[in-house]
Amino acid sequence: MEKLKYYDEAANNFYSNSEIKSFTINSLDFHASHFNKVCENLHDLKNLTHLAAKKNWHGALSIRDQILRKEHVVVVTDPNLNIVYASQNMYGMNGYRPTEVLGKKPSMFQGAETNEETRKLVSMAIKNREPFEVVLVNYRKNGAPYKCWIQGSPIFDKKGKVVNFIAFEKEVA
Repeated sequence: MEKLKYYDEAANNFYSNSEIKSFTINSLDFHASHFNKVCENLHDLKNLTHLAAKKNWHGALSIRDQILRKEHVVVVTDPNLNIVYASQNMYGMNGYRPTEVLGKKPSMFQGAETNEETRKLVSMAIKNREPFEVVLVNYRKNGAPYKCWIQGSPIFDKKGKVVNFIAFEKEVA
């Protein structure tokens, strides 16, 4: 037990100087799970930062806050709405691995209970290159429906051209 005390102190010292805040804990299993989630979130942040630089994204997006603090699922599409990036935590929300959705359209998550008016609202916002925020019924990989909050917006490059769309998502009750 003495060694665990030093581990907790070391973890507390490490996290106290970083953007990621954590509490000391007494369970390595719990910490390992949390640590893996933090690593995945940092990996997603690094990849999205690289994508933003590659596509010359213009304007401030709260990607860091959305991933590290809020732990939202992030989906990025090209201008034709083909998914080009999905965060690792998507699997926990709907059972799809990010690699399974690449190249597909976000409509793949919709189904019979997805409200048509909400679909039209999203389509109109995308067509008009405007941000949107909706809650709609999506479907997990196993076919089970769930309510999904989505905040989406176009991403422009420095010349004003739409280069991507980004959506921050989470399951809601």
